Amino acid sequence: MGNCFEQIRRLKYEMETACGIVICAGAGLSTSAGMTCSGERFERYFSDFREKYGIADMYSGGFYPFETLEEYWAWWSRQIFINRHGAAAGKPYTDLLELVKDRDYFVITTNVDHQFQLAGFDKERLFYTQGDYGLFQCSEPCHETTYENEDAIRNMVEAQGYVVDERSELFLPKGVTPKMTVPSALVPHCPKCGKPMTMNLRCDDSFVQDEGWYDAANRYAAFLRSHGDGRLLFLDLGVGANTPGIIKFEFWRMTAEKPKATYVCVNLGEACAPTEIRDRSICINADIGKVLEQL
Repeated sequence: MGNCFEQIRRLKYEMETACGIVICAGAGLSTSAGMTCSGERFERYFSDFREKYGIADMYSGGFYPFETLEEYWAWWSRQIFINRHGAAAGKPYTDLLELVKDRDYFVITTNVDHQFQLAGFDKERLFYTQGDYGLFQCSEPCHETTYENEDAIRNMVEAQGYVVDERSELFLPKGVTPKMTVPSALVPHCPKCGKPMTMNLRCDDSFVQDEGWYDAANRYAAFLRSHGDGRLLFLDLGVGANTPGIIKFEFWRMTAEKPKATYVCVNLGEACAPTEIRDRSICINADIGKVLEQL
């Protein structure tokens, strides 16, 4: 962190003097909060899937071509529960809220783990542009509606042998080997057309943008309009190169177009900005959680 103190001081000043703060959050922020896709956390919940299918981490497992819906939902119910319904707010998120709660801010994120709301961010200032682990949609899709899935997901993980404790965390009773399928009766189907349901996650053109999605998109656009060419701070926290066109490139473009704007990128190993906005950019190559603690 020693090499980052000057950039952190500059960031502190920009946060205190900006007329508005646009927070752009990617997977790196949740990783800093301990929401890792591999390692000990993966082994704790998915070692059986690794042994049977050779799946190495939660991210790649999301693309595995399971032969049956019963296997598919055994995997996905575990992943959704531990990353959404059974997760607590990570410290980087609560630290970030302390920094911006009294400022005019808005959050746009590609994360689907609900961490911002768990941390206490105002729901009216959030735009989950890529979906939400907590929602089902028709896989077709035959209509533009999403459905809360917490009860369905809990039933699926419990049917595999897991117990949900008082802290909403999963554990296996002693001597229990988890099942790798769910009962066919628990496989969710669309209430309108009967096709299988899927997660409300953007991976192709079947992603459902429901009424709530459009409302959030409109609030985000209104926030940007309200600040015009003012002193905006575009704060990029952990957005990588997987889908840069969704947010990162837009942040670069808006910074270039707004002469009073500043772009900040905090991302361990991926902190960068284009030369066109170099003089109005701050790049901090460090762990996001540690930077927020310093702030």
